[in-house]
Parts: sequence; structure tokens; C-alpha cells
Amino acid sequence: MHFDLADLRLFIHIAESPSMTQGARKAFISPPAASARIKNLEDSLASRLLYRDSRGVELTPAGKLFLHHARVIMRQVEYMKSEFTEYGTEASGHIRIFANTTAATEFLPEILAGFLAERPGVTVDLQERLSRDIVRGVMDGSTDMGIIAGPVEADSLQVIHFSTDQLVVVTALEHPLATRKTLKLADTLAYPHIGLHEGTTLLRFLSEQVASHGQTLNMRIKVYSFEAMCRMVEAGVGIAILPESSARRHQRTMGLSIIELDEPWRVRERSILVRDLEALPSVIRALISILMAYNTPS
Repeated sequence: MHFDLADLRLFIHIAESPSMTQGARKAFISPPAASARIKNLEDSLASRLLYRDSRGVELTPAGKLFLHHARVIMRQVEYMKSEFTEYGTEASGHIRIFANTTAATEFLPEILAGFLAERPGVTVDLQERLSRDIVRGVMDGSTDMGIIAGPVEADSLQVIHFSTDQLVVVTALEHPLATRKTLKLADTLAYPHIGLHEGTTLLRFLSEQVASHGQTLNMRIKVYSFEAMCRMVEAGVGIAILPESSARRHQRTMGLSIIELDEPWRVRERSILVRDLEALPSVIRALISILMAYNTPS
């Protein structure tokens, strides 16, 4: 078995592209050369890695397995390069983060602003993803770390708890539910809801909980931030379910009533996911240390 880092990098480019031609272009080689290298790689592994047809390329089961290992190896190479830069252990490097909606929009921007301001040589790729995609991304090496809320089913990953929040119901001050001390999810379903946009972790999670009651969310409008949700609520457009830390922050400047949600799933444990903490570059471990020391404002 013989292959080099260039082969791995080429295969990743092709696997992440709709065609051999586009993958080759990303690797800065000609399509015939790329095809020959992939053929040699398949011969070396005695396994077919790609199906090729007029529509493009598709990974075989062996190709999917090889892609997983290729990503892990290339990520580790990048870690090694980062550790040996002339700038020192924490002053440079690149970090990719997959995070859920709350992390990506609420507290990570503040944390990363200070972190990057002190480290001019560091770059960050922050992507909002669904929980299942965050777990999968960390497992297959397509991201350095993940930030998730709720239980994690991934025995192969290290799960580092760093904060706790809970979901609450938010209404306008004059809303019929505003004087209630606690509410069940079922109590809210007769009223129009304000939600986050399609594809967000929170919307998917709430939709699953409502579905368990045999109902669907009475969704009046979907917006792109917790602030926009709260402004809609304040205007009397509907009610919303969102993290208490966000609700408390916006309550300072808006007329909102916050009501405890009496459901076992309301508590949201926030965790950092990594494959191997000790194997990560110092710059990523430094960011994780800052996250662990961060107290989400309420």
C-alpha cells in the first residue's frame, strides 16, 4: 500500500466536489492526472473508491471509509504545522468550529472577538450546524471542535461540559399567558409561535417535541436571531421558546414576560466535542479553556 499526502488531499477535494474536473481544479492538477492518481490509489488499496458516470462522482462504501481516514490524517498534519510555526504555540493557526444556533449567534461572537484580537495570526471558520452534523463533523475530522446543547450519543468523542441553560417561554406583557408561573409545552400550542429560521437546531428540536404530542407548531413567522424573535414577541405577533440567557438579556430593553417551561427537556447542557483534546494544537486548547471559563450572561 502506497500513497502520499498529495493523494489524500486530492481525494478529499474530489470527494467534496460534484465532479472529478472540479476536484482536480481545486488540487491544481489536470483532470487526466487526477484520474490517473485516483486509479493508482485504488490499485494500491485494492478497493474501488469512486463511482464515475456522466453526472459526476460518487463515493463507494470503501471511498467513504477512506475519506474519513484521509480527513483525520490531513487534519493532524495541519495540527503539526500549527504547532511548529514561528509565531509560537498560540499566536497562529486555523480553527474550524461547528456550533449550534445559540452558540453561533449568541455567545461565540463575543468570545471569538476577544480571542482573535489577542492573536492576529489566528483564523476561524465558524459554521452553524444541526446537532447530528456537529457530532458527525467532529467524528470524521471535518471540524476541529463542536459546540452542542443537550445529550450527546458519541462514545468515540470527548465531551467537555462548560455551561448550562434552559428553555423558557417568552410572551408580551399583556399576553394571556404572561402571568403564569410555569407552562407545559402543550399549554403554548394554541398560540402562534415565533421561531428561528428553517434548518436551525432549536427549531428542529422544538418541532420534534411538539410532534411527540401529535401536533405541529403553529408557526406564524421564522426569523434569523433571538433578538428578532423577542421584538416580534414584544409587538404581540406571537410567543416564543428560547434559551433563558437570551431571553433575560433582551428583557432588559424590551417589554417581555419570561415563564418557566415545565418540561424535563428544558435544561440544555452545553458541551464542547473533540476527538482527542491532548492531540489538538495549543491554539485550539487555549480557545477551549476560555470557553470553559466563560459564564453565559443571564
